[in-house]
Amino acid sequence: MNQNQKRIPMPARYAINAALVVLAFVALNLITGALSSYYTKILMLVGINIILAVSLNVATGYLGQLPLGHAGFMAVGGYAAGIFLKAMPMPNLDKLPEGANAAAAHLQYNFYVVLALLLAGLVAAIFGIIIGVPALRLKGDYLAIITLGFGEIIRVVLLNIDSVLGFDFTFGASGLKRIPKAATVSNVFICVVITCLVIHMVMKSRHGRAILSIRENEIAAESCGIHTTYYKVMAFTLSAFFAGVAGALYATYVGILQPNTFGFMKSIEILVMVVLGGMGSMLGSILSATVLTALPQVLLAFDKWRMVLYSVVLILVMIFKPSGLMGTYDFSMSRLLEKFMNRSGGKKKGEAVKQ
Repeated sequence: MNQNQKRIPMPARYAINAALVVLAFVALNLITGALSSYYTKILMLVGINIILAVSLNVATGYLGQLPLGHAGFMAVGGYAAGIFLKAMPMPNLDKLPEGANAAAAHLQYNFYVVLALLLAGLVAAIFGIIIGVPALRLKGDYLAIITLGFGEIIRVVLLNIDSVLGFDFTFGASGLKRIPKAATVSNVFICVVITCLVIHMVMKSRHGRAILSIRENEIAAESCGIHTTYYKVMAFTLSAFFAGVAGALYATYVGILQPNTFGFMKSIEILVMVVLGGMGSMLGSILSATVLTALPQVLLAFDKWRMVLYSVVLILVMIFKPSGLMGTYDFSMSRLLEKFMNRSGGKKKGEAVKQ
């Protein structure tokens, strides 16, 4: 790199990113105020799918593995959050008087919601470790099959565990109902930002570089002293944690959970988002999750043909852009500003030389 090129200092980079997040949050709240409840719910579903796609991208795009049990971690997190919130004395926000009591109730309500999100992530992470330690000894198709099997085991356990325990716990096929609907556009947006921030920071650290080295050449990485099993399980656990958070948001979005929602096709749906956006591109996962969540709703006017059109779009993208929409590219506002600064600086220097 040319030493004369201008660089934006790291504190300024963080300030720019923070300003962009605040602007996006303000714009989202303004847009939400003008939308109907139907489109607001679609926005929340888009945010939940972004978390799922970005978290799966850690294990697929960055680590280079092929797990097919992501829906299982989502289910574990969703049920953990749902059971926890149903057991807590959640205040009814619709029947509160105005004043200090209302403010205290809102604070208590949000406290329980945050605890539920953390609990969901931790429970899913524990399952990620339990599944990851034996599964990540395998590669490729074998890893896909074993993680698919674990995902199906989780679904079947959720479906039948009540008959084993002898009391209602997950409520089997009838579903876990009357979960407090605590998901809002604001808290979904905050979770999306935290997810992207944490994963970005991990991947820019030495741990992230170790994970990327495993993707490029596992044998070479191990010969350089990188503990490949440790970093595989670490990436898998991080992916599972945020899948659990997404599951908790989904539970508090729909208010009811059924085991069949988290079957094999749900894992494939999340994987399609990652592949379509670009393996290893966080921006690609965000864009593809947004498009693939909104597209079926946009095509509702076509009724019977909408799923055919949806499939055709996927096929065309894979034919003409097999590396995904963004490939491995990730957007950086700071890098864009640096290019603009150096380009304008280079033009001024060239004009001075001509004179």
